[in-house]
Amino acid sequence: MDAKEKILSLIKEINQHNINYYVDDNPTISDSNYDILIRELENLEKQNPHLIQDFSPTKRVGASPASKFDSLKHSIPMLSLANAMNHEELHEFDLRVKKILNVNHDIEYVMEPKLDGLAVEVVYENGKFKHGSTRGDGLIGENVSANLKTIKAIPLRLEESQFDVSGILEFRGEVFINHADFKTLNEQRIKNEYSPFANPRNCAAGSLRQLNPQITSERPLRINFYSHGLISNLNVDNQIDLMNCLPKLGLPVNKNVKLGRGIKEVINYYNYIESIRNKLDYDIDGVVIKVNSFSDQRMIGERSRSPRWAIAGKLKSQQEITTIINIIASVGRTGAITPVAKLNPVNVGGVMVSNATLHNQDEIDRKDIRIGDSVIIHRAGDVIPEVIKVIKEKRSVNSKKYLLPDFCPSCNSQTIRESGDAVLRCTNIENCPDQIKGQIKHFVSKNSLDIDGVGDKLIDSLVDQKIINTYSNLFKLTYSDLEKIDRMAEKSINNILNAIASAKKTDLSRFLHGLGIRNIGIHACKLLDKKYNSNIYQLINASQDDLNQIHEIGEVMAESIVKYFSIEKNLDNINECIESGLTFNQTIVSNQLEGYLFVITGSFDDFNRTEIKNKIESLGGRITSSISKKTSFLILGENPGSKLNKAKKLNTPIINQQDLTSLLEGNIPGINAPR
Repeated sequence: MDAKEKILSLIKEINQHNINYYVDDNPTISDSNYDILIRELENLEKQNPHLIQDFSPTKRVGASPASKFDSLKHSIPMLSLANAMNHEELHEFDLRVKKILNVNHDIEYVMEPKLDGLAVEVVYENGKFKHGSTRGDGLIGENVSANLKTIKAIPLRLEESQFDVSGILEFRGEVFINHADFKTLNEQRIKNEYSPFANPRNCAAGSLRQLNPQITSERPLRINFYSHGLISNLNVDNQIDLMNCLPKLGLPVNKNVKLGRGIKEVINYYNYIESIRNKLDYDIDGVVIKVNSFSDQRMIGERSRSPRWAIAGKLKSQQEITTIINIIASVGRTGAITPVAKLNPVNVGGVMVSNATLHNQDEIDRKDIRIGDSVIIHRAGDVIPEVIKVIKEKRSVNSKKYLLPDFCPSCNSQTIRESGDAVLRCTNIENCPDQIKGQIKHFVSKNSLDIDGVGDKLIDSLVDQKIINTYSNLFKLTYSDLEKIDRMAEKSINNILNAIASAKKTDLSRFLHGLGIRNIGIHACKLLDKKYNSNIYQLINASQDDLNQIHEIGEVMAESIVKYFSIEKNLDNINECIESGLTFNQTIVSNQLEGYLFVITGSFDDFNRTEIKNKIESLGGRITSSISKKTSFLILGENPGSKLNKAKKLNTPIINQQDLTSLLEGNIPGINAPR
């Protein structure tokens, strides 16, 4: 056997051991013997550098540390899942699916545990690892290719024996750390005098986002795959076939995936997973239920943020008992004053909890919560710590009732509670330090201007020292301003000033989100950006009637926007930002629909045919009047004509009203279609 044959043989053997361990959960070699194989391969490659293969397991680590992650756009959005909080909401999901499909029979669903990790996408080209990214905002993620390559469970080359892996194949999965590995990792960190990680989820997410891949390679990251983006020539028609196909490609899936028929089997599975939750060697935060048939999925469609054909059944939150040491009033960026319970620290679902929201005074009174009480807490939705109930049998005679203050704890201004509002608010909108800090922190946050290095502590110091008092002041910060902050070194100052300068060129949608307009979320900001083509002054001058005409912008949202821009101080801040050099990226019409042929049938609630035609053509697509084998998609409205029957005979993919909006934003359904 010559050197090349030996190298290829070792690669094949090592990759098979990785599949045995990570995919089949059936290790066939000891760690020490595995290391011997790796070292043998490394020696051969060192002696024969011209024979090194780009898919060799020795190439998993090797990239230099990065200064930051680049962005990668997902070819098909990575949507999040809507939640069902109980059995009743699962039944409602099933009824919605049946109604859209217009059927009465039981639907086939694929079910699996919802891992509590970090969602990623891994892309292969002609069977070889191309790149990988985090989910990000669903449209654009961070390029963490070098880090993903260090995870041994991710093959650098797909197994090709049973499937056509040519073209582009995109697979989505969850990166996580299991309990046993997490325990070993923390024991080693303590032994080396490092602080232990708080929980597996945060450890996994932080490990994958290390700028140095060498650090990532030292963490015991695993992955389970569960979905796809573009899948070129991979011939699978439903979710269960996909889940059976993935391990044959060398991609691990969860061992508890199950196909069920009807909502009763879904409920049974949900109850089963809940019963074994504490026996699993990894953290989960729910159960994922998906319609099995891909053609049914396309018919059911998607919302702007989540598919209508899938849902996450949330499990009951884990509960613990602790004591309320104190209750304080916290002032948010909108002036809302929220009571927060300070707790004896307690571990809830792998997270140390020392604070819990009490929501408002009405909730405190309803639950009769007092300082000194023993209480049951949980993390609502496995995220936000919350007091469920008081254990009144343990109440001390020294327990104290609590009332929210008449004056703001931050600025000592009068507080008010407006009619019909459960929330107490500070009346000092312009000068309350805590409100100012909250507004600036929101402005620089990840989904807003994402200014690296401008963190909470820096903002607190800048406001406390009266260096800034509004977000627009950030663009006027100087070296001498930052020098006044304790322990601020020259390199840090320059990095912050550079990050602020870079943030001056941004998307209008990000800037709008940073303004924190009430009732206006990220999605609405993107809609406004597209509508007004990155021109903020057109938006400022828009009337409530103008805004109401925008699809998905409702009356309450329109009213909030008009009210915000009617306040002179808000306009002054916006103008100051622009005078400081802030500019907005122009909305570029993409050619994402180029090469696709569409036919329209039926009528539509939110659009007329001319609007659909013009929008598709502006995105590079073409409209024809008749169905043929060359038709990429039939756009289906109410009361369709004979085109629907012909489309079904030709197996033409169908886009219904539910996912039409997504299409008109340039998003192609994740299915094979003529182009």
